[in-house]
Amino acid sequence: MTTRARFALPTPARRSTRRSGHRLVATLSLAAALVAGSAAAAQAHVHVDSDSTASGSFSELAFRVPNESATASTVKVSVELPTDKPFLSVSARPLPGWDVSLTKAPLPKPMTVDGTTVTKAVRTVTWTARPGTQIGPDQYQEFDLSVGPLPAPGLVLMPATQTMSDGSVVHWDQPTPASGVEPEHPAPSFTVTAATVASGHDSAAPASSTGATGQDSAGGDTLARTLGGIAVVLALGAAGIAVAGRRRQVTGTRP
Repeated sequence: MTTRARFALPTPARRSTRRSGHRLVATLSLAAALVAGSAAAAQAHVHVDSDSTASGSFSELAFRVPNESATASTVKVSVELPTDKPFLSVSARPLPGWDVSLTKAPLPKPMTVDGTTVTKAVRTVTWTARPGTQIGPDQYQEFDLSVGPLPAPGLVLMPATQTMSDGSVVHWDQPTPASGVEPEHPAPSFTVTAATVASGHDSAAPASSTGATGQDSAGGDTLARTLGGIAVVLALGAAGIAVAGRRRQVTGTRP
């Protein structure tokens, strides 16, 4: 008795289907890599998180500064505070190994707060590393400020300058355009929200800050986790398609 071969030669239609499947797997894999890369890039930029965003409230601002250089360390970080929406009260949290200075500058026009005329406000905050406490490659540091009261609702930009041990300087001062496409060196920013009233007292709205992307979020970490989750889903989908394609090749069945 002659035994027929179990496997049939692939027809042109089957070969076309396999090629399409391979292209789909490659596309999904590339998309997953791009999403994961976007999450990493967002975390690599200088950004700020705020624990309160309600207009009129006081907020702690945490500036996260990663060191992107593979050969140099960060020795100084400066942040410019707005003069069009000034913080009338600014104080810095002590950070071991770093000296901090607050520099005031005249406001574009005097402001009246609680019956007092204010003509100056803190314009620049600078942290300078002492020997042995620089931000090295693959490291980051957080610098904290307490500011308030927060101005009227709207976006607050706070350009930052990062000075490296090799003398190079990185300026994080580019605003994110209306298209939402992240610039190469986005300025740290967060959005002030409208104040709410509860039980006769001002109640701070949930924190809404933006990092290097310039888009509203619960912080750079939340954005990174979300993008990372999408990357995992895409990668699993690509793997599933690849497995299904191999099974069809072995059994000789049509898709």
